[in-house]
Parts: sequence; structure tokens; C-alpha cells
Amino acid sequence: MPDQSDSSVETAFERLSAAAPRGWRVELIEGEIHVTPPANGEHEEIVSEVVDQVAERRQDRSLRNYTGIGLNAPGASPTGHVIPDLVIAPKGSFDDEEEWHEPHGVLLVAEITSAGTADRDRTKKVHGYARAGIPVYLLIDREEAEVVVYSEPSGDDYSKGSKYKLGLAVPLPAPLDFELDTAEF
Repeated sequence: MPDQSDSSVETAFERLSAAAPRGWRVELIEGEIHVTPPANGEHEEIVSEVVDQVAERRQDRSLRNYTGIGLNAPGASPTGHVIPDLVIAPKGSFDDEEEWHEPHGVLLVAEITSAGTADRDRTKKVHGYARAGIPVYLLIDREEAEVVVYSEPSGDDYSKGSKYKLGLAVPLPAPLDFELDTAEF
């Protein structure tokens, strides 16, 4: 049963979400509300490049790329709501009118860091995505000029976290099972 502080954070989150201007992201991560302005062009170019490469190279033609999808990710509070930069899941995974979706069926989430989001992308979101059982978390860290592929979720973390310098080919585990060419970023 949620305590009163959880309820008031959720209420504040719902109000901020409803009032946020178009393009702004309001997320509830580890019991804290985060408001992020729209992404810059470089960020969106990277998202677009990842989407194109996944669409071209995926073995399973039923997989789809989703942007702007809200996911429930458990955290320090009973509720957690995140909007990853990219979600890869089977077609029809989000075929409803819900704003926040359970992550069942999600195969990969990707985040591209910015100065304002880097710390939570590197820590809090790793834990939330692992708790949610998402098999692969792809972190494209522009500030550190590296890519981290987290896989094999176990409790609050991932068993594997392979780092690659930005510009190299990055192997993505099954079910994607191809190399992401980060030189295109």
C-alpha cells in the first residue's frame, strides 16, 4: 500500500505532466520528478540513425521502433514513469490508449545523454530498466564519448555492461544480434 508521500509525488507528477508544454518530458524516476526540455538536433540525429540501423538490420521483421512511449519502471517508489529515447518491441505492444505501459515484451530501450540527463541515464535509469526486466539498455553517452550495452537484468542492475568508444561498431545482443555502427553518429 503506497504511503501518503508516494501519493502526493504521484499527484504532483500527474499535474506537471498535464501542464508540460508539447515536447517536454516529465518522468518519475526513483521517486523524483524530472522535467526535460525538447532534445537538440544532434540528439535527434542519433535517435534517427539508431532507428534506421535497427529497421535495416533486424532479423525479426515484427519488431518496431517506438519514440515517445511512456513505460512504467519500478523504483524507489511504487510507481515510476519513464520516456526512453527509443523502445524496441514487437508490433502491437502499445496498441491501446494508455499513456504509461508495462514493459512486458520490450526488448531494448535506448537513451542518448545530454548534459541535463546524463547522471540519471547512467544510474537511476539503469536500475529502473533492470528492475523492469528489460533485456537490453543501450546508453549512448555523448559526454563520455562512449556507448554502454547493458544486458542480462538481475534485480536492481544488469549482469553485463560492455563499454565501447563512440565511433566503433557496437555488437547488440539477441534478439537484435547485429553491430550498430556508431561512426554514423
